[in-house]
Amino acid sequence: MGHGDELAIVDANFPATTMGKRVVYVSASATSTLDAVLSLLPLDDFVEAPATVMQVVGDPDAIPETVQEFQASLNRAEERAIEMDRVDRFSFYDRSRNAFAVVATGETRLYGCILIRKGVIHPR
Repeated sequence: MGHGDELAIVDANFPATTMGKRVVYVSASATSTLDAVLSLLPLDDFVEAPATVMQVVGDPDAIPETVQEFQASLNRAEERAIEMDRVDRFSFYDRSRNAFAVVATGETRLYGCILIRKGVIHPR
């Protein structure tokens, strides 16, 4: 992945094989998978919202438990408040088709899907 590429981390209901150019399957939850990815890859700090989640169908203002946990993971990993976009289901699908890869998790909770935009890995 390069700077600005997106990675989709999705739940067990997401049509990963249909959507992904590259699909990786893990048996972990979406939230623990996000934590693992964020331990290696920084978020893009050149964009306002480097993460995107799917809106709840029929209730776009709802914030599911998984999304709340994603927010906490993002903030913890970056040590700052991270803004997340929320898009409708079909927009999320479109973005996932163009993602560098889709990581299909064993997450069984609904709305356990997130797109993250990779930032720059700075030399040490």
